[in-house]
Amino acid sequence: MLLWGQKTVGGGATVEELRVYETMFIMDPTIPEEEREKLVEKVKNIIEERVKGKIENVDRWGVRKLAYKIKKFLEGDYTVILFRAPGDTVNNLEEFYRITPEIFRWQTFRRFDIEKKERKAKKKEKSGQVT
Repeated sequence: MLLWGQKTVGGGATVEELRVYETMFIMDPTIPEEEREKLVEKVKNIIEERVKGKIENVDRWGVRKLAYKIKKFLEGDYTVILFRAPGDTVNNLEEFYRITPEIFRWQTFRRFDIEKKERKAKKKEKSGQVT
């Protein structure tokens, strides 16, 4: 049941129910820079269209040395994206990573720390308005 003033987004979740996620992926550094940029744009489109998310920040770290050899690579092109999305659609992003050979490592996790900070701020704001 929606309360007055709440808006729904993809998957039927309300804006307040969107969870904060951070995803980092490592791309093949041997492919041309333009193709890596296109791949980042493709990941952003997947987040917005399939995951029904809202991107808050995209941070390109560029080519960095890996701690150990992964597949045949000693370096990788890192990208970190912070986004909000309903919890039941994030698997669509993981599936995209799995079938994309240019991305050889990835991790997506929920940012509970950011959500907790926002809840505290909202609670403090409400208690300030009541007094």
